[in-house]
Amino acid sequence: MKNRVLLISLAVVLALSVGLIGCGGDDGDGNGDGNGAPEGTVLIGGSFPLTGPYPEDGAAVLAAFQNYAEWVNDNHKMAPWSTDSFPEGVTLEVVQMDDGVSPPTAQTNYATLKGQGLKMFRMSGSGIATAMMDTLLNDEVAATTMASGPYLVTPRTGTIFSNYPIYTDQCAAIADWFMDNWEGAEAPRVAYLTNDSFGQTIPIPEMNDYLESIGFEVVLGCSAVPTVPPLASDTAPMLSWCQANDIDLTLGAMLVIGAVKTMTQAETLGIGWNLAYEMTIGLCSPAHLTIFLRDSGGTVGNGLVVAGSYPPWSDTGDGVEFCKTLMDTYMAGGFEDTEHIMYQHGVVEAMIQVEAIRLALINTGKQPDQLTSADILNDGFFQISGLDTGGIIPTDITYGPGDVEGAEEVRLDRNEGGVDVLLGSPPLRHVY
Repeated sequence: MKNRVLLISLAVVLALSVGLIGCGGDDGDGNGDGNGAPEGTVLIGGSFPLTGPYPEDGAAVLAAFQNYAEWVNDNHKMAPWSTDSFPEGVTLEVVQMDDGVSPPTAQTNYATLKGQGLKMFRMSGSGIATAMMDTLLNDEVAATTMASGPYLVTPRTGTIFSNYPIYTDQCAAIADWFMDNWEGAEAPRVAYLTNDSFGQTIPIPEMNDYLESIGFEVVLGCSAVPTVPPLASDTAPMLSWCQANDIDLTLGAMLVIGAVKTMTQAETLGIGWNLAYEMTIGLCSPAHLTIFLRDSGGTVGNGLVVAGSYPPWSDTGDGVEFCKTLMDTYMAGGFEDTEHIMYQHGVVEAMIQVEAIRLALINTGKQPDQLTSADILNDGFFQISGLDTGGIIPTDITYGPGDVEGAEEVRLDRNEGGVDVLLGSPPLRHVY
């Protein structure tokens, strides 16, 4: 009888043990999936503009991806200030190809890197982003980007996630700041000085309506300054048109090289902040003020306002200090040889991709090699909430279905005698 009871007891224990194994309750990682702690390699990265109109930007972003991945692999956490750990058994590897800011090349890169196992993507400018939106959406692939046009959120939200606010929201922030400081008896007059390439989406009816709603008189008819004018003097007709039409504020987007030529010519004509003809020129983030001051020597462009960029390298916040640490730790020559503002952008992009991986692993309970692009999109990117970039982005980053704008505020900087002065961070107005 004793033997029979013992055999029955052993059978019950064996059955329970098998049941627990089948339910995944014995792997020790707490999620009940039976997979154990995650182990393996995960790819991040995508297409970078290493040739074309802004290779310096692309090289800085790529270096940031590589350095950040090395830091996470070495430290197994998201940032020095973060309490979120990254699995010790998971190794990050950066894969990249040069897109040359060419949509067809980026499409080819996407297919190639996807074949290598990359389950997300990143890209450079607006031309590529608009060309790839439908492909990424249909494939359920998330992407980070250097672009920030309103097309990212309209007519329907896709799967391309921005770091900084869209250009119309950047312009709205400049307009808000200007109106708050306007002391004239009549409504200030605003015009669009630039409208090329990435900036083509700025003078839309919704932008005009917003400007009028806060008290501006919108004056149309200015011929757009080219993104990169061949000569500084080529901007003279547009600037003179502004003076002839009593314009108080201009809005638009251009690259730094174009901004330097425009501001140089404005001063030659006596147009600008505290000059013979008082006018403020406001530009979107491609005209990063830190790079403008570097390239111009800080001798021109007094009063230039730039929206949506990043802190100057003199900033003592956690994010900027982290960028310096990454460069000094992982790059020959360190910070002094690398200090391009798009490095900060690249660190944020890399943080977003890695946070999506971290969340997807937690939320699905899968091993790295089991994750799909849809897992990373839905259980990763769309679940990012309160991602702290240490002040590189003015607010924490939160995404979700229908919400692919990272920042909730727009950083505003002004050149004051060759010094980058922070004007504030107005909230997004969602102008699109």
